[in-house]
Amino acid sequence: MAHFRSYRTPVKIGNWKEDLHLEEDAKKGYVEKRERGELISQRVDFLKRNILTPVNLSGQNDGRLHFGDVVMLVNVGGEDRECSAISISADIHTVTTTPSPGIQAPCAVSAGKVEASTRTALIITSVDGSPEGSTLHYDQGFALKTTSGFARGLYLTSDLQSFQKCARMSRLQEVNLDVDCSVQSCWKIVYFDPQERLEYEGQPVPANVKVLIVHCMTNKALAVLGDYVFWTTYGKEYEVTAHTFLDSHKAEADKNHWIVCTSDPSGGNLKLVNNLQSSAANKEIEREHPAV
Repeated sequence: MAHFRSYRTPVKIGNWKEDLHLEEDAKKGYVEKRERGELISQRVDFLKRNILTPVNLSGQNDGRLHFGDVVMLVNVGGEDRECSAISISADIHTVTTTPSPGIQAPCAVSAGKVEASTRTALIITSVDGSPEGSTLHYDQGFALKTTSGFARGLYLTSDLQSFQKCARMSRLQEVNLDVDCSVQSCWKIVYFDPQERLEYEGQPVPANVKVLIVHCMTNKALAVLGDYVFWTTYGKEYEVTAHTFLDSHKAEADKNHWIVCTSDPSGGNLKLVNNLQSSAANKEIEREHPAV
C-alpha cells in the first residue's frame, strides 16, 4: 500500500523532524533559485523580454530589396491559417547565458504573429560577394541571418529530407537556424507568376510584393503548413517547412506565397502587412456572418 502523509508538520508524529527539514530545504532552494533568476517564470520573462524586443525594419526609397536589409518574411495566409511571419521558435531550454545571453543552435523556426522584433527580423546576406547595399535580383542566391546579440546571427537553413532529419510534425523537409553559412543556407527569390518567371529572371526584386522563396540546393519552396499547429511559449503557431505545393493549375499554392516586408519609408509602418491583416479579419467576419 502506497505511503501517504496523514498529518501536518506541526503534529509531531512519525518522521516529523525529517519532514520539517525537507520543507526548510525546499524553501531555501526556492529562494536561491529566485535570487539567481532560475525559476521557470523568471526564465520565460527573460526570454520574452529579449526576443520580443522591437526591431526597426529597413526602408528603401527605391522600393527594392538590398543586401544588408533587415526584413520580415510574411506568409499571406489562407483558408486554414492566418497571416504569419517566420519566427525564432526558442524556449527556455534553448537559451544559454554563456558567454553572453542568447539562443543556442540549432534552433527551430515556426510561423507566428506578424510583429517586427528580434524574433522575426532577418538580414539579407550575400553569399556571392555582392557588396552590402547592392540590389538583390530574382534567382540570385542569398542567405537570411538573424540579428546579432541575443539572436546570435544564425542562418536560416534546410537540408535534404531523411528519416533522421525532417520536420517534427509533417515529416517534410526541415527548416531551422544554424551557425554556419553553407550551401544549406542559400536561398533565392522567384517571381510569383510562373508564366512570366523567365522574363523576370535577373531583374531587381521589389520589396513588399508576393514572391516565392526557394531553397537553392533542394529547389524546394519555403512553406507554412496550416494543418500542423502547435503551442509555443508565444502562443499558437504553424509549422514551417521547405516543400513546394502545387494547385490544380500546376502553380505554387498560397502555402508558398511570401512577402519580404520592409518598413514603409514615408511613415515607418508595415503598410502592406496591415492591409493583409485587415483583409484576413474581413474574411473571418464573412465566414462568421455570411451574407444572406
